[in-house]
Amino acid sequence: MLIDRRTLLRNAAAVVLAGGSGPLARADDQAAEKADHTLRIATGLVELAPEHIVSTTLYNGQFPGPLLRFNEGQRAVVDIHNDTDTPELVHWHGQMIPSDVDGAAEEGSSTVPAHGTRRIAFTPKPAGFRFYHTHVVAGSDLNRGTYTGQMGPVYIEPKTNAGAYDREIFLVLKEFSPTLSQGGDMAREALAGSPVKALQEMGKAADAEAKEKTKGFEVGYDLFAINGRMLGHGEPIRVKQGERVLFHVLNASATEIRSLALPGHSFKIVALDGNPVPTQAEVPLLWLGTAERISALVEMKHPGVWVMGDLADDDRRRGMGIVVEYAEHNGKPQWIAPRPHRWDYSLFGHAGAGPGPALDETIEFTFLKHNAALEGFNQWTVNGQAFSMETMKPAVPIHAGRRYRLRFRNASDDIHPLHLHRHSFELIRIGGRSTSGVIKDVVMLGGYQEAEVDFLADNPGPTLFHCHQQLHMDFGFMALFNYV
Repeated sequence: MLIDRRTLLRNAAAVVLAGGSGPLARADDQAAEKADHTLRIATGLVELAPEHIVSTTLYNGQFPGPLLRFNEGQRAVVDIHNDTDTPELVHWHGQMIPSDVDGAAEEGSSTVPAHGTRRIAFTPKPAGFRFYHTHVVAGSDLNRGTYTGQMGPVYIEPKTNAGAYDREIFLVLKEFSPTLSQGGDMAREALAGSPVKALQEMGKAADAEAKEKTKGFEVGYDLFAINGRMLGHGEPIRVKQGERVLFHVLNASATEIRSLALPGHSFKIVALDGNPVPTQAEVPLLWLGTAERISALVEMKHPGVWVMGDLADDDRRRGMGIVVEYAEHNGKPQWIAPRPHRWDYSLFGHAGAGPGPALDETIEFTFLKHNAALEGFNQWTVNGQAFSMETMKPAVPIHAGRRYRLRFRNASDDIHPLHLHRHSFELIRIGGRSTSGVIKDVVMLGGYQEAEVDFLADNPGPTLFHCHQQLHMDFGFMALFNYV
């Protein structure tokens, strides 16, 4: 199923103007107003390397899609043209905008019809590094959804910007040529924290009860790239000794946890998911869950020609890297593996959660996997229920103005990048440690681990919560928050 019939019929109009700054505009107003940006969805070719040219669906014929810059608080108009044969959705990930333009069918956003156009308007916020991507159901079709090349970076310029860097560089990490395979393991060395015994027992019980004893389908990839070019192809990042470079890194994968290291250099984390962190800690490498963004300062003080790349040797050799070349240096790019490092979100917050604002309610979620339960695919449940597009359940009622604590319990061995639409949340407990001040819209939850986050219900409208791993969300791992 790509999109359910009810949603498709409801959104059959070819041209729609919607926005968060007033009622729908009249046709003459639409014609008079010039769009700030235009996106065109169409099939195209990406030359990862001369011998590796892939066909996929793109924005404006390129990968990644164009960098869109908005001004915080200044209304923006975007025209979206869909040249494909199927309806599409463009999700404005990380922005606090109305449901009808957020780009999720579950929230009531209209599709961009096949061979049609949709115009949307919204007020970009909050400031920082966001992105846009397709939000359609892919299921078993690896030519749909985030398996394609439909994603691009967004930067919302803050009203004030100290600019404590010499230049900024955007890096989009992405795999290509996906294939289905039975089973497979996700990198578990990524995260700090230890498994919770009760969750391990719950997961083992689910495995024992499963009708199918084999592991469900997972997605693997043949080709890897940064900014649409495999390691060794395309232009290197050219730097000068002493430069302070701000790297904005996006994991645009459909399913993979990614890492990134630059030999001889460290990363000072200044923002996570576009939001400034309270403590700008330095780390030897980055770990990013699907859809996470990291903004990190790197001081160029180790001259040479280096490979900035993924820790996974196979993935890096098949393209997941980019050359960093100092001025007046040449030769073969060098890779040196960094010292082991587990990603610990609490490093970037305040030690201890502190009292914080008063809570109105705590909502607990337990996530469970049922191996190969859906024609060979794993089924995922949230509090015992797989999400249904027909019933729009599980659904959780919330009230505007209230502050909620979400307690996540992962009864599977997978790492889940958990995403809340149209809101940000504050990390309270993660990896067994208390913290505060770290504001995100995606957080990795380790296998058999727990986490707690707080959010303020300050953006009324249907609000989707899901694992950002495409296979997981397509096969049940979603819930809908409904303001009442």
